[in-house]
Amino acid sequence: MKKIGICLLFLTMTSASLADVYKYVAPDGSVYYTDEPKKGLPYKRIIKTTIRKYKSKRVRTSLAAKKKKYSAIIAKAASKYQLDEKLLHAVIQTESAYNPAAVSPKGAVGLMQLMPETAKRYGVKNRKDAWQNIEGGARYLKDLLTMFNSNLKLAVASYNAGEGAVMKYNNKIPPYPETQNYVKQVLALYRQ
Repeated sequence: MKKIGICLLFLTMTSASLADVYKYVAPDGSVYYTDEPKKGLPYKRIIKTTIRKYKSKRVRTSLAAKKKKYSAIIAKAASKYQLDEKLLHAVIQTESAYNPAAVSPKGAVGLMQLMPETAKRYGVKNRKDAWQNIEGGARYLKDLLTMFNSNLKLAVASYNAGEGAVMKYNNKIPPYPETQNYVKQVLALYRQ
């Protein structure tokens, strides 16, 4: 298992090895990634290796290829809501690793991991539809940035924990290890 810093490097590199990637958030908020999940721990598969035959070669669909696949939709949503594309990419990579069918244990679905209530609020009828999911997630993120006076850390924390949690803690990042790590990970990807 690798800690987050090493994992970010791993996730952004393409490799000849073929393995699914699993994520585990420990009770203290530490995030671990591995291709060999330990039994008994609630690992979530975030990257499923896809192998295609092409002229007798096996080709792995990498994170970079998935990112490229959704770049036009992300660019359109970023432009529509006046967001930085890099921010949307950072949230999507952290949330689902560009998997439109991702489902969290808490019921969040799609590329931007929309909860049912959030999807309903933003008119998203099919959370697994890439355009609807990114459109709803981008609009929600824009609303959070407006709500928190363009404070990126608070908007990102709200995206993870909900705006009520940030308000509850006097407009500070909630003391939840998962949320604190989430903010660090999104901002690290955003600043790359």
